[in-house]
Amino acid sequence: MHVTPHERELAEAYQRGRNDGYKQASDSAQQASSSEVERLKRRIEELEKLLDEATRVYEIDGDQLVEVGRYANRWAGLPKLEVGDHVLLPQNWVSVMTDGPGATRGTVTRLGSTYRGEHARIVSRAPAESGEQSRDDSQMQGGTAV
Repeated sequence: MHVTPHERELAEAYQRGRNDGYKQASDSAQQASSSEVERLKRRIEELEKLLDEATRVYEIDGDQLVEVGRYANRWAGLPKLEVGDHVLLPQNWVSVMTDGPGATRGTVTRLGSTYRGEHARIVSRAPAESGEQSRDDSQMQGGTAV
């Protein structure tokens, strides 16, 4: 079959147009999918926040609930704990394996809890480490272990 240079140019132009159109459609679909994924992620975050606000409890039987890392704990002492306060947590089987025997130091990361099971009781506020500023010692009464 004999193809003239003009026909060859037309075929190549057609192929380029087809490829460009396909790439633009693919890019557009990818962008639309990415936008939808981001929208859904934002919506999930909004719904999780609403659920958290609706189910978060700040006290049980007069004890303050706080999260230390990923775990919820009870505090019976005064003054109330605040985010960033350092506390001593009771020994448990995991802490014995990871930190050795005795209380473990932790930091309050969030007030309240959505956890509905048993909560460990915070032993006391942790003494300030060197270089840390501590609250007035007259305000630091430890929590009571029960």
